[in-house]
Amino acid sequence: MHPQPDPDLAVAYLDGTKPAEPLFVEARRLRDEGKGRIVTYSPKVFIPLTTMCRDQCTYCTFVKPPGNGGVYLTPDDVMAIASAGDEHGCTEALFTLGDAPEAKYPAAREFLESVGCATTMDYVVAMTERVHHETGLFPHANPGVMSEEAIARLRPSNPSIGLMLENISPRLTEPGMPHFNCPDKIPSVRVETIEAAGRQRLPFTSGILVGIGENNQEIVDSIFALATLQERWGHIQEVIIQNFRAKADTRMRFGAEPIPSWFARVVALARWIMGPTMNVQVPPNLTERYETYLDAGINDWGGVSPLTIDWVNPEAPWPHLADLAGRTAAAGFELRPRLPVYPEYLSDEWLDPGVLVKARSASTADGYGHAPNVAHSG
Repeated sequence: MHPQPDPDLAVAYLDGTKPAEPLFVEARRLRDEGKGRIVTYSPKVFIPLTTMCRDQCTYCTFVKPPGNGGVYLTPDDVMAIASAGDEHGCTEALFTLGDAPEAKYPAAREFLESVGCATTMDYVVAMTERVHHETGLFPHANPGVMSEEAIARLRPSNPSIGLMLENISPRLTEPGMPHFNCPDKIPSVRVETIEAAGRQRLPFTSGILVGIGENNQEIVDSIFALATLQERWGHIQEVIIQNFRAKADTRMRFGAEPIPSWFARVVALARWIMGPTMNVQVPPNLTERYETYLDAGINDWGGVSPLTIDWVNPEAPWPHLADLAGRTAAAGFELRPRLPVYPEYLSDEWLDPGVLVKARSASTADGYGHAPNVAHSG
């Protein structure tokens, strides 16, 4: 069992009251112990099922109201994106959308009625089932806060699902803070979704968002919260450490972005706290010299698309896959594609039988994916 790191020392690393080099050394050692010299990524297409949401986070540019970019993709839209990804050898269909827009907008309710669904979650279930059955892609749904009943409905078509914890501190939901008046960003509500996925034995991706107004203690508390959830349920397959990027059309457009050299300390803390077996990811499109995070103990670059933009960070293009492979190799690692579910979760303990059969047929003998046909972003 990986020994539990000291929370006070973790804060000291971020505060700069303790030199960070021992942390980086330990993060690299743990990564090499648990993951060797393989760094993974998921060839994906991004399916923004709806850009409407009942929440209004002050840093989000994805969400739009009806009449100003807030729409749903039609079933034909969804299948066109998925089919294009299938043709290019992608394996992940990332479904991203706002939380429960039908609770706020009549236009959302009207669309859902037109496709025979009562809720947005019904539509997510229907579309992930179609993609699962009609293409070679594997859906990975990120529909926001989910009930346990919804998670159970997603399990037959999704080998994994996700929800960022973002931060464990309820202070960020207070007036003037980025999650004020956002019912789906209440930390306890998000934790309950993560726990529900654990009870349903469904591999889960979570993580934290760094730079939205939290303090160093809250960063450390958030990583420890994820470690506690993983110890309890064992289903968290991946922890994303994501750096805030200011966007021009948001209320936080002048917000200070984390400096990469300091942000790398947060990444290294995640490896130290989560231990050698966790898959730790940093998105490569949000930092110019993204390879620096290999020195902080990561072993995954997350989803990278040869076809679709990053709808959450549209200003940040995906790296060319050849560049990603080259920079990873230059640092002494082998870049390998993976499915949206990691090799260690490819078993009947974690996956629905139908999903498991499909996943095994799409993976190599050691559980990784096959390289996509297109080696560049577009």
